[in-house]
Amino acid sequence: MNKNTANFSNSSISSSEFSQSSLFNLSDFDKKKVEVSFTSPKTSSDGGLLLLREVDKQIGLIDRLSACIDDCRHQSYVIHSIDSMLRQRIMQIAAGYEDANDCNILKDDEIIKLCANRSEPLSTQPTMSRFENRPGSVEQYKIARAFVDNFIASYQSAPGIIVIDADDTNSITYGEQQLTLFNGYYGDYCYMPLHIYEGFSGKLITTILKPGRRSKSVDVFAILKRIIAYLRQHWPKTIIVLRGDSHFCSKELMQYAGDTKAVEFLTGLTGNAILNKLSEITRESAVREYKQYDKPVKRYHSFMYQADSWAKPERVVVKIEVNSMGTNVRFIVSSFINIRAKVLYEEGYCARGAAELRIKDHKTYLASDRMSCSSFKANQFRLFMHSAAYVLIHSLQNEILKGTEFCKATMKTIQLKLIKVAARVKVLKTKVQIELPKKFYGLNTFEKCFKMFEIIRT
Repeated sequence: MNKNTANFSNSSISSSEFSQSSLFNLSDFDKKKVEVSFTSPKTSSDGGLLLLREVDKQIGLIDRLSACIDDCRHQSYVIHSIDSMLRQRIMQIAAGYEDANDCNILKDDEIIKLCANRSEPLSTQPTMSRFENRPGSVEQYKIARAFVDNFIASYQSAPGIIVIDADDTNSITYGEQQLTLFNGYYGDYCYMPLHIYEGFSGKLITTILKPGRRSKSVDVFAILKRIIAYLRQHWPKTIIVLRGDSHFCSKELMQYAGDTKAVEFLTGLTGNAILNKLSEITRESAVREYKQYDKPVKRYHSFMYQADSWAKPERVVVKIEVNSMGTNVRFIVSSFINIRAKVLYEEGYCARGAAELRIKDHKTYLASDRMSCSSFKANQFRLFMHSAAYVLIHSLQNEILKGTEFCKATMKTIQLKLIKVAARVKVLKTKVQIELPKKFYGLNTFEKCFKMFEIIRT
């Protein structure tokens, strides 16, 4: 480090000491002076949001959500409509700006303004925070149903079979949020939002915010039962499979599946002394084989079992693994009788692990665990807006980006390589011109997407 190197730690320069048009000098390049200034007009770093705008035009998700919220404001004083604020917030979340504070910096972003159908400056944090606290219980219920409507509309015809994957996850809270509770498993105060996806496609069905304790199986079943009843109105012949881990297993679920046509279940099952006794022969056989050949052993076995609270016997599958780490025993219970035990466990039950990857996209990459409001209802509404961003990106990925390198990518990769693209917007009298770079990573993908959108619109 030479004597001319700046001491950044002791620098007292603040952002208020220079304007946006200030000129700065950087290190020379090829004996040429390098200058930088913040003077490029009507530009955005999120040009890829144009793709999500076109996706929403096709599926109509934000229109559905906007129709659920009553605007009781005096219209003479309204500057920002419900629809524009909803579009602004969802697009910002999709681009990686998860907090309402980001609205202050992005209120003049030309691409987000275009996505929000607005030519004037967008709403700032105070307006957006008031908006987040606006929807009541009835409106929240309508929004949850709107997500299910969007899920139904995503199919051109009734599917032969769908799998409903339900799982909850923790959203850590900081402060005095309503209904936040201490969760012993996570060792912190949190919410436990319930995520519900379709198992084959990864499509979001809906998300429900829950207090910090782990969801009781009977409570989750009450939600799933209402969803199934609603789906049945549109798809009377579709086979619906309910899948989840052991804490979603309940006698109510089993009874409902047994009494309802074309409803099946496949869940984990907590072990007990009786189950261990019924699987003892298989376990002892696996242990002997491992000791004899010193190679990992995996065995499956199924049998009928009825707990005291169950109405009738159900099929239980046990998986036993023996290796250098010891013996691992896992149970599942299912209404499927004629599927081989190994196939049912590995291709049926284990496939629910994909739901954890979808929660990772939803929670980690789209920051849906950002529960900054003190009101429980406001945090539920925030979760819905993050869910809308998930639906838009998932639809883009699975419908438009099919066959590209992004069809199996994480949503973070799509954000960084497709959404984060520089764009310049020119608003003329008769048209709007958007200029993207001549060369950038996703150029070929953008061209393909724009051509597909042109075909879809015709």
